[in-house]
Amino acid sequence: MKSGVSILGIFVADTAYLAPRMPVVGETITGTGFSVGPGGKGSNQAVAAARAGAEVSFISKIGRDTFGDLALSTYKSAGVTPVLTIMDDQPTGAAFIYVNDTTGDNAIIVYPGAAGTIGRDDVDAARDIITQSAVFVTQLEQPATTAHFALDIAHSAGVTTIFNPAPAETFPEEIYGLCHYIIPNETEAAALVGFAIATIDDARRGGDILLARGVGAAVITLGARGVLFHAPGQSVHVPAVTVGPVIDTTGAGDAFVGGFAAALARGTDPLDAVRFGCATAGIAVTRRGTAPAMPALAEIEAVLAR
Repeated sequence: MKSGVSILGIFVADTAYLAPRMPVVGETITGTGFSVGPGGKGSNQAVAAARAGAEVSFISKIGRDTFGDLALSTYKSAGVTPVLTIMDDQPTGAAFIYVNDTTGDNAIIVYPGAAGTIGRDDVDAARDIITQSAVFVTQLEQPATTAHFALDIAHSAGVTTIFNPAPAETFPEEIYGLCHYIIPNETEAAALVGFAIATIDDARRGGDILLARGVGAAVITLGARGVLFHAPGQSVHVPAVTVGPVIDTTGAGDAFVGGFAAALARGTDPLDAVRFGCATAGIAVTRRGTAPAMPALAEIEAVLAR
């Protein structure tokens, strides 16, 4: 029996700066807050899925340094099984995150460090973990060719595959046919289909293009407008879940992906899994940070019950 969630991705230490606006080149401004915490899309998704009740294995590479120690303590606390190569000649990755202290909007620069060297050999070493999972998830912060190789392994083994094409980088066209679910946000979806996703109808048009390229279903996250679940014969707009004031949207997409994956791994209907992911993200955006903001299963269930 296949079970749990395996995730290929990167860990970075998030260095987050709160300020009323971004400085322009050559300008220095005073910030209103600062924090250091665990991040990286794949890592955040692993923490989100584990806290949402799934058994999770996270496949990556880190450096033997202070930020690497932060990764290990994060996984121990969240209940994630780390499948990590620890490198002596590469640093653990780091991210610069600007967060608008009024709106919660963000801008991010990521340096993957050790995780940027993840290759086919690393995936091959974790082949059994991937093929025994109920759900496999990956993104584009590690090399696209590595993501392609891992998706091929998972798909060939009958594992449900989730591809989060973030950041919006180019990737092999063959990946589309390996995705049971592709989960871009509105910016990433626009980059994939060649037009802005300004309305729900735009998202549906974009979803049609993604289906024509071979994906099983397009799950397009639309920020405060919720999520469009677009599959053959079924297109449903699921509203965002509002829990309280939005203070930090940095980890919202990762919270959704992790919650969605955890729900699918339990055998939840895909549309209900979307609702579960929306509740996960709805809670996360009311808290500062990325991985530390991910809610526990009981919190998510309480929101859904309301």
